[in-house]
Formats: sequence, C-alpha cells, structure tokens
Amino acid sequence: MVKREIVGRYKGSFLGMSWSLFNPILMLAIYTFVFSVVFKARWGIGNEESKTEFAVVLFVGLIVHALFSEVLNRAPNLMLSNVNYVKKVVFPLEILPVVAMCSALFNTMVSLIVLLGAFILLNGFLHWTILFVPIVFSPLILVSLGFAWLLASLGVFLRDVGQTISIITTMMLFLAPVFYPMSALPQKYHMFILLNPLTFIIEQARKVLLYGQFPDWNGLGIYITASFMVGWIGYWWFQKTRKGFADVL
Repeated sequence: MVKREIVGRYKGSFLGMSWSLFNPILMLAIYTFVFSVVFKARWGIGNEESKTEFAVVLFVGLIVHALFSEVLNRAPNLMLSNVNYVKKVVFPLEILPVVAMCSALFNTMVSLIVLLGAFILLNGFLHWTILFVPIVFSPLILVSLGFAWLLASLGVFLRDVGQTISIITTMMLFLAPVFYPMSALPQKYHMFILLNPLTFIIEQARKVLLYGQFPDWNGLGIYITASFMVGWIGYWWFQKTRKGFADVL
C-alpha cells in the first residue's frame, strides 16, 4: 500500500517521482530568498553567513515540519477517502495512518539526501553524528502517528477537522524556529515556542546534521516517553470509535 501510495501520487505526470525531489528544492529557494534577502534574517553562524549556509539551516526546519504536517493534514480524510476499506469488517483500518506516515517518510528521506548533498558541496564532509538522525526523528514519528489516529477518527464524525488542522499546521510552521533562531526572540516568548512539538526536534536535528553535536539525551528521553503516551492514546481512541465509522459513512 505504501508503494502504491508513492507511485500513484506522481502517476501520469511528465516528471514522475522526480517531483518529490523538485518540490522541496523549489520551496527552499523561495523561503531562502524571502527571509534571507527580503527580511535580512540571519542565523548568527558567522559574520559572513552566505545564502547557502542560511538555506541549509532553514532546510532542516522545513523537513521536520513537512513530515509532521503531511501526516496530520491527510489524517482527517483517510477514512473518508477509503470507504471501501471501512466497510470491510476484517480490514485493519489502523494501518491507513501508518501508510500515510511511511509515504511522508519517503519524502523526508529524499529531502534529507538533498540536504546532505548540499552540506557536502558546502563543507566537503559530513558529521558522523548524522547516525543519530533516526533517534531524533523517532519521537516525532510516534507523536505524528498518535495525532493521525486521533484525527482520522474525528474526521469521520466532524468534517470541519480537515479544514482546521491545515490552519494549525501552518501556524506551527511560523511558531517554531524554522525561519529564525530562538535567540532572535525576546525571552518571554521562548516558552510559547517551546510548547510547539516541532521546536525540540528541529533544534536536535540541526545539532546532529549540521553542527556535529550530540542530541540532548535527557530531552529526547522525556520526548519519547511523552510520544509513546500520545501514540497510545491516539490508537486507543481510534480503536474505541472505529465501530461507528461504517454507520456514519
């Protein structure tokens, strides 16, 4: 189902699966121009910070947000767009959010390959700490799955959820240190930015990918524990409400 999901998305298009490569590069170029040229934003990583360096740091935040937002934006319509599976008593509906997650992870891996390629061209090497990338992303995957199960259920009964969640994920893009460093904000706003579940993952991903530093193990431990709870609650809610899906649809 994951393979069909990925191939079917680009089936019939002239460039085919190459769109999964071009889309993040195009968005990265636009965001880099707007924020580094128009708004003169800087990360403070050097006195002579280039547009390429700005783009690489920005890209990490975009990759994390894209993974989270793609799963959540699709979740409310998963049952609505797969009514034939809902009406099959023996079909495990809980795997549909997992399929959406795996499809999003494919796009994430393509984007990470682009990022690492750009980093090599810029610096001529890679930090060995990139080995920690799966560990850094694992709690985000669990949190996203938990929310996906919850939203997939709510989307059946409340059709407005699909419209609302797209607004929320857009807000989360700008309320996370994607386009700006935390240091650029007054201290009184840090608490609100840290409440965004993307903030911690973005900061840790930059550490292991760009700066060659170890992630915050204590923070990751807390995040993973919380993500297991979110994942379990989302799965429990989905299984509790799934009996009513067929009647509503």
